[in-house]
Amino acid sequence: MTNTILITGASSGIGRATAKHFHAKGWNVIATMRNPEREDDLTTFENTLVTRLDVLETASIDQAAASGIERFGRIDVLLNNAGYGAYGPLEAFDIDGIRRQFDTNVIGLLAVTKSVLPHMRANRSGTIINISSIGGKMAFPLGTLYHGTKFAVEGLSEALRFELDAIGVKVKIVEPGSIKTDYIGRSFDFRNDESMTEYQAAVRSFLDSVKPMTQHASPPELVADVIYGAATDGSHQLRYAAGEDARQLIANRKTQDDDTLFSAIKSQMGL
Repeated sequence: MTNTILITGASSGIGRATAKHFHAKGWNVIATMRNPEREDDLTTFENTLVTRLDVLETASIDQAAASGIERFGRIDVLLNNAGYGAYGPLEAFDIDGIRRQFDTNVIGLLAVTKSVLPHMRANRSGTIINISSIGGKMAFPLGTLYHGTKFAVEGLSEALRFELDAIGVKVKIVEPGSIKTDYIGRSFDFRNDESMTEYQAAVRSFLDSVKPMTQHASPPELVADVIYGAATDGSHQLRYAAGEDARQLIANRKTQDDDTLFSAIKSQMGL
């Protein structure tokens, strides 16, 4: 029997690379995105269903899962990949902006998972892979909202691992470092208020650091390969770092206390 993966946020970046990687490995792929009518690449693949799913719309989630099951008979792996990053001083965000970040990265992830779980529970098998980040292990200046969501993904994944063990479903977390995607263009929400002069040194330092980070980033195909390994290794391993920078930063974080890390990041950013 051919295995099937459902991927959220498959229109670009890690999601698209993962759809192509699993397709190349002979899997059925349910590639979901908010605007499937704009997709002209994945729609040409055999054994691939491109369909609409917006993690903020429960009806679209349920419909995508149902369409995938109708087409391929089952869902073996769910990849919760859809998300974006909101950065900037907390005071620069209105409450709607704060809610949108958490609704997309956390509530949306939970909604998709909840929609697929009855199917996996009935099959007593499946794997849920949640895309976190090194930003779910440590925080950087002006990332209060983004890091808050990724720390949440880490915690909810740990808890789900306990309860889903009872129904034979595995939970995995993939933690990428800096990745060469159009994240900054398409999935990046930066807000600032220049009248809040106290924050502007941090704003300038952050914006100056963004481009250098992307110059040494790993390709999204690397993350896709890590995701494939997590889906197929048969283990109960929970966390998978993706990228050499991720492995190094996570290892360093384990050896540093909070004050040491805080001072090191401030020094590196010239704050």
